[in-house]
Amino acid sequence: MRTRDPEAKKQLLFEAALAEFAEFGRAGARIDRMARRAGISPGLVYSFYEGKAELFDAVFDRIVDLIIASVPIDADRLPEYAGHLHDAGRSFPDVMRFLKWYDLERGDSSQRTAVAASMSEKVAAITEAQRRGTVTTARPATHILALVLTLANMWHLPGEDVAGLVPEPERRALVTSAVAALVTP
Repeated sequence: MRTRDPEAKKQLLFEAALAEFAEFGRAGARIDRMARRAGISPGLVYSFYEGKAELFDAVFDRIVDLIIASVPIDADRLPEYAGHLHDAGRSFPDVMRFLKWYDLERGDSSQRTAVAASMSEKVAAITEAQRRGTVTTARPATHILALVLTLANMWHLPGEDVAGLVPEPERRALVTSAVAALVTP
């Protein structure tokens, strides 16, 4: 006898939706393919979410929550933080592809509550590290955060022409040393 486990089915749907959206974006994704990937009926998808747009946003919100939980900022160790973000992006290419699609199709993700709260907390942590003297005050905390995030994710965003400039085994070290040069007082 099968048991009902809505949370397990939601998890399967999340994984299927992430894969589908990473491959096709929101516009090209199809609910029936997601349901098939998850091993559930398309009708069950609609019992969890009103439609594809709501599911797309829910996947984004869940990814943000997972990133915040798995890679917390340590403003006193920003080079290591950048290295951990780099590693996460390398380990989860579907997440990085999904985030590219999200940016293309939904625009400014900073309007999402989880992103705005996370950015505020990170800026506050960097500001406090600046006050303690462990991070340079040569730039505002917001600029430092923007540069750290960009450097950490730079190899996951460009085409092969840029990625080919630095061999893959050297990229993490380049990220962490660049962040160290950026933030050291």
